[in-house]
Amino acid sequence: MADNPSVTVLVMVGAGSKYETKKESGLSHFLEHMVFKGTPKRPKAIDISRELDGIGAHYNAFTGQEYTGYYAKADARHADAILDVVSDMYLNPLFDAKEMEKEKGVIVEEIRMYQDLPQKHVHNIFMELVYGDQPVGWNIAGTENIVRSFTRDELVSYRKNHYVSKATTVIVAGSFNEKEMIEKIERAFSSVSTDSMKDKLKVTESQKIPRIKTSFKKTDQTHLVIGMRTFPIKDKRIPAMEVLSTILGRGMSSRLFSKMRDQLGICYYVKTNHDPFTDHGVLTISAGVDNSRVEEAIKGILGECGRLKTELVSPAEMRKAKDYIAGTTMLELETSDARAEFCGFQEILKKEIESPKDIITKIQRVTAKEVRNLAREVFVNKGLNMALIGRTKDKSVLKPYFKF
Repeated sequence: MADNPSVTVLVMVGAGSKYETKKESGLSHFLEHMVFKGTPKRPKAIDISRELDGIGAHYNAFTGQEYTGYYAKADARHADAILDVVSDMYLNPLFDAKEMEKEKGVIVEEIRMYQDLPQKHVHNIFMELVYGDQPVGWNIAGTENIVRSFTRDELVSYRKNHYVSKATTVIVAGSFNEKEMIEKIERAFSSVSTDSMKDKLKVTESQKIPRIKTSFKKTDQTHLVIGMRTFPIKDKRIPAMEVLSTILGRGMSSRLFSKMRDQLGICYYVKTNHDPFTDHGVLTISAGVDNSRVEEAIKGILGECGRLKTELVSPAEMRKAKDYIAGTTMLELETSDARAEFCGFQEILKKEIESPKDIITKIQRVTAKEVRNLAREVFVNKGLNMALIGRTKDKSVLKPYFKF
């Protein structure tokens, strides 16, 4: 990206909520927060933020089930500065005990904030429904009680076990001299731990009948997620699933958007997402609908899923879906931070990096029969799940028509 005026430095570690015990639930996310609270070189949070703000940098961090990431993005001439700050934060956090106690309050409020956003919180309820009492089913941020119980020793021990060289990936994207940057990265991260990498528990999949979980809340809308179990990120069916997901609910001409919004006028948003990880995957359909039309919404969503099981998608619709994926893939890679994440997520989850061209080539090879066969495989009653937040108190009223 020699023509890009910016540089992004992203450090990702293969450790997230799926690496935690029940007692540690939320510790990966807590650690992410504490990394910004100071290092020996920059003793206070304000020292870090002032330095990055002083060069007009964008910076943040994120925690997922299988990774945690820290990044800064700035004008290309500040590449050395952001590499110095991000590497310092990652390698040398102070974990001041007083700062820890203050940050507990911050994270508790973060948890409460998302609980007050039903369109966000319903996804946490959905994961708990599907996966139950195992790490993949827990809230990435943890619970208020567990967060308040964390000690400095637990934080230090967790970091020692997981923030090691084999779990660490450094990505730099944008305008820079590649050879010089590699040398600078090697120097900056020369002190990273070489201890062995700790593994995570394998996800347990178990379901025989459709499942529904409701959370009563006096909302003006009912927010729901309908989803099905799929497969890990390295599965050969991934390209076909991307096409299926796009046909179903990506873009304003997708089947669900056309059915639910244009035809029925039942919602403002409806969309599909496919999230594959190293050892599991899930396809979700989310929507916010009028409280009085929940039954109609569920029937509409499952009806469109059912059509994919019985009807071959037309050549024109297949072409549109493939062109949509190709176009959005390239558009989403216009910035240095997007390119850094594109490479980082693949390296952490797949241990290999496919080029956009290779990904698009696989998408172009998907056939309508593959999409139909995949729909028949995934859209089955025993793998059907639904979580919703709204005014529905008795989930039993939904069971008669929650099936294919």
